[in-house]
Amino acid sequence: MSHENLAAGETAPRAKPRVAVLFGGRSSEHAVSCVTAAGVLGAINKDKYEVIPIGIAKTGQWVLAGADTAQWSLASTALPEVAPSPQTVTLAEIGGEHQLIVASPNEVPQELGTVDVVFPLLHGPFGEDGTIQGLLELSDTRYVGAGVLASAVGMDKHYMKVVFEAAGLHVGPYVAVTDRQWRKDPELVRKQVDRLGFPVFVKPARAGSSMGISKVDSLADLDAAIEEAREHDLKLVVEAGIIGREIECAVLEGRGTDAPRTSMPGEISVAGGTHEFYDFNAKYVEDDAASLSCPADIPEEAIARVRELAAAAFDAVGAEGLSRVDFFYTPAGELIINEINTMPGFTPKSMYPQMWAASGLDYADLIDELIYLALHRKTGLR
Repeated sequence: MSHENLAAGETAPRAKPRVAVLFGGRSSEHAVSCVTAAGVLGAINKDKYEVIPIGIAKTGQWVLAGADTAQWSLASTALPEVAPSPQTVTLAEIGGEHQLIVASPNEVPQELGTVDVVFPLLHGPFGEDGTIQGLLELSDTRYVGAGVLASAVGMDKHYMKVVFEAAGLHVGPYVAVTDRQWRKDPELVRKQVDRLGFPVFVKPARAGSSMGISKVDSLADLDAAIEEAREHDLKLVVEAGIIGREIECAVLEGRGTDAPRTSMPGEISVAGGTHEFYDFNAKYVEDDAASLSCPADIPEEAIARVRELAAAAFDAVGAEGLSRVDFFYTPAGELIINEINTMPGFTPKSMYPQMWAASGLDYADLIDELIYLALHRKTGLR
């Protein structure tokens, strides 16, 4: 392409939008994020986009990462991890454009060029909770997924329930436990949990992928479960066990003023053995530990209701881009919302992409649609 006829000061448009794929991070879900990145880096259309992989080490350092998907995949011997580097990558606004800068000790910083959109494949605190979204908002950088508030609400299982209840969605019985409450009056916490009845599930309030979650069958085992969860987050939620099938629904933001789009609902089946519930190993490590049926084998009116409620949950938290919404479907036909995940697992075997694939949108096209939505998103307040 010739640029001889460009006006003074005018720059030639880039043939491909530049997408910075951001992964790793400081949370306990660092390895999960790397596995998600392996899936996206392997499927993104490199004829359509220029892709820049950026890893975040556990120290918080941003580094240029390799594009070899094998480096970021789960192996039998070790979990993938972004290693620190002498070179640090930063995102800065220079001359009205969002530039990637590489800085090394005792060297002049180098510009890597502009970024059109960031794809933050970060799970857990310091990535999925509104923190990285706030950084990107400050630099007017477009990015895939939910904004600051929706990310923060979706990450906090306590305030998520508060928002759902305010929106008229049916939430199961639970107790929120702060660090101060547990240290000041653990006996009161035990009494509150005991009133829920057993079994209960003890969960870190702001961790995902079943990190630190325990099923507790008696009061005698509660303290140990609480201390285990506190290794991941000092704030907890304890949820009453609900008899019901676990039904999930994938939500995708509509274009323009269109309503959110919903997939056919799916149902998780955990293959027994050591898995009493859908834990980390069942999700990511063991190939045959869990399976998805999509569409779920429930009545048509229940399918329609799941999709309606999933879209309502998406709107209740003000989500953008993508979310997965999880429900319990009781023997009486009641739907109880469990949670929303604003950056769900996104490997090819993860439930969110699988539900869309079963609904007619394959993995590569799903990635393309999410980037489209981000590129057309207004920056600033919206």
